[in-house]
Amino acid sequence: MLSYLAKTAQNLASIFADKSDKIDKDILEELFIEADIDYDLIELMLSHLPKYPSRAQVQEQLAKLFALDSTAIPQAPLESTLPQITLVIGVNGAGKTTTIAKLAYHYLQQGQKVLLGAGDTFRAAAIEQLQLWASKLQVPIIASQQGSDPSALAYDVIQAGLARGVQHIIIDTAGRLHNQVNLQKELEKIDRTCAKAAPNANVRKILILDGTQGSQALAQARIFSQSVEIQGVIVTKLDGTSKGGVILSIAHYLQIPILYLGMGEKQGDLIPFDSDAYVQNLLDCFFVSDT
Repeated sequence: MLSYLAKTAQNLASIFADKSDKIDKDILEELFIEADIDYDLIELMLSHLPKYPSRAQVQEQLAKLFALDSTAIPQAPLESTLPQITLVIGVNGAGKTTTIAKLAYHYLQQGQKVLLGAGDTFRAAAIEQLQLWASKLQVPIIASQQGSDPSALAYDVIQAGLARGVQHIIIDTAGRLHNQVNLQKELEKIDRTCAKAAPNANVRKILILDGTQGSQALAQARIFSQSVEIQGVIVTKLDGTSKGGVILSIAHYLQIPILYLGMGEKQGDLIPFDSDAYVQNLLDCFFVSDT
């Protein structure tokens, strides 16, 4: 089984070296805190467990947190002549540009046509970075000058995608702090523009979260979801963090499906999220058996 939580497991092992078939709730609480699971959520889960819960009992509680999965996201029908439009949002440094490239590569591997939009018009470096990825992947890209209107760029990208008959349009947006009101309003405008540019197409907003941010990533997700309706989350850099428990908090509190995990910097390092595998990885950190 692929290890989603190598760093998390390493951290937990440093404080709890003796795995067991059963552990008491006090130890379980400490382990969950170390994995950066929200404390109120920890208390909620523990309230449904006996003093010495088995692996199976803990697994049942964790599995309940994933009420939604990637199948809950509306997808453009395969036979549709309209593209799937994906608006990629998140803060600076979360890995948006690299994730866009990974998504594009994923669709290319399925034999689908992709068009990219360099909608981060605030940073020339962001435009150049996405252009480099487009060149590497050999996919078309629509870009404009730094400082231009990102909503206008989004409109142009969608019109170009409709004319070219592509299956996927992926549009980058400027990295913005979740507490920057003006930029959040701009994001709402871009969202409205996408809907107007292709009224009958499926437009989804995907939030990119840096897994190394832990509970701060949950705070970001909460604020972004107040500006636009988020249809899915991609968690990046999970291979380099000991805070893998934040995924549980996001899934439970926001009821937003986790779509993919970013596990590296290469174009193929985007893994479809499997909640069962994730739960098993977490349980493997401190339980010996599957009983």
